[in-house]
Amino acid sequence: MNPSSPSRLRRILSPGSYPEHLRIGAILRKETTGGIMLMVAALVAIIWANSPAADSYFALRDLRIGPASLHLDLSLGAWAADGLLAVFFFLVGLELKHEFVEGDLRNPQRAMVPVVAAAGGVIVPALVYAAINWGQGETLRGWAIPTATDIAFAVAVLAIIGSHLPSPLRIFLLTLAVVDDLIAITIIALFYTESVNVVALGLFLVPVALYGVLVQTRPRWFAERPWTPWLVLLPIAVVAWALLHEAGIHATIAGVVLGFLVPVRRKDLDAGEGHGLAMTFEHAYRPLSTGFAVPVFAFFSAGVAVGGLDGLVEAVTSPVALGIIVGLVLGKPIGIVASTFLLTRFTRATLDPALRWGDMAGVGVLAGIGFTVSLLVGELSFGLGSDHNDAAKVGVLLASVLAAVLAAGILVPSNRRHRAIALAETSDTDADGVPDAFDTAPQDPTRH
Repeated sequence: MNPSSPSRLRRILSPGSYPEHLRIGAILRKETTGGIMLMVAALVAIIWANSPAADSYFALRDLRIGPASLHLDLSLGAWAADGLLAVFFFLVGLELKHEFVEGDLRNPQRAMVPVVAAAGGVIVPALVYAAINWGQGETLRGWAIPTATDIAFAVAVLAIIGSHLPSPLRIFLLTLAVVDDLIAITIIALFYTESVNVVALGLFLVPVALYGVLVQTRPRWFAERPWTPWLVLLPIAVVAWALLHEAGIHATIAGVVLGFLVPVRRKDLDAGEGHGLAMTFEHAYRPLSTGFAVPVFAFFSAGVAVGGLDGLVEAVTSPVALGIIVGLVLGKPIGIVASTFLLTRFTRATLDPALRWGDMAGVGVLAGIGFTVSLLVGELSFGLGSDHNDAAKVGVLLASVLAAVLAAGILVPSNRRHRAIALAETSDTDADGVPDAFDTAPQDPTRH
């Protein structure tokens, strides 16, 4: 690059569009409630699994239900991981679609920051885990466990310790988590699929195609009957999920595929401008995901019997737990902050003047709360009920707590400065309905 030429990416994490600010704020408020329910469910599971009634917890988790003839006689724990999390990943698909069509991932310059940060936040923890488990054989299989970020858990912690975190950092955290989920989905599909039933995979494409046609065209009979999406689309989605499960690919990926097919923008011109089905489905399904699906998964996945103090020490000092703890608590923030810092150097960009690198470090540490997807990858790596999976659970739980505490130590001292920034984000001196901080932000006239 010619030193005298201006940088194409002069400032990162500056305020974006006001509609995006409002949309992200609404999502994070909902995720806060879900994160609190998730933590409560996990706490109940841990207490129950280490109580005198522990046998009843594990008996409930391992209770098998479902038709054996369809290979769906799964334990309740497996149903939670394979079935209920499909709702969570459906919302991930919706959010990915929205980010690519109307969000930060649509603009290559703005997308570069969370994408590079997410990549760094995946690569470094994976390398840290691999280094600690090098030569350990089977435990290396868990290298992907510390690569995930649990946005619900992280936002719930953020609501307690940093309620005034500036809008650009909140949007950055959510977008980073969405990209992180996309990487996790890819890892699950590529590295945790042992064999593929090609026939079932081919049949999976049939309901997916039908689903795509219905949500994209929205026939008039479809739009005029409010119960039609439930009565028609839900059975199609269940069939697609079952076929992908039969194909040997983790069935939650069906949720992502179906979510990504839902249109973000309204196409029926006679109805005028408006949002597509993606926002309608997001409003309908997010309470189901945050209020039921994810907490139930956490309940069945977080329960681990540590066997008293000696058992806890043994689990924490195992290579699996150490790799996860160091990977999430140190690897995540190092990967996120270092990759973002290098991006500013290579593109001659600067951090927005209202923010500091300490704020980035706090968000990076907060992203070290892995939980939901980390627990899922742990089960895929070692199997439900195995000793390595129990050690992975201990590692994920302790890492999430440590990351929350460290994030508080970094972000809480900055609350006064963040409060001033947040106040500026609500100030509208020209009374045009858009806060002054967003007046100079680039607006995309194609968004609606």
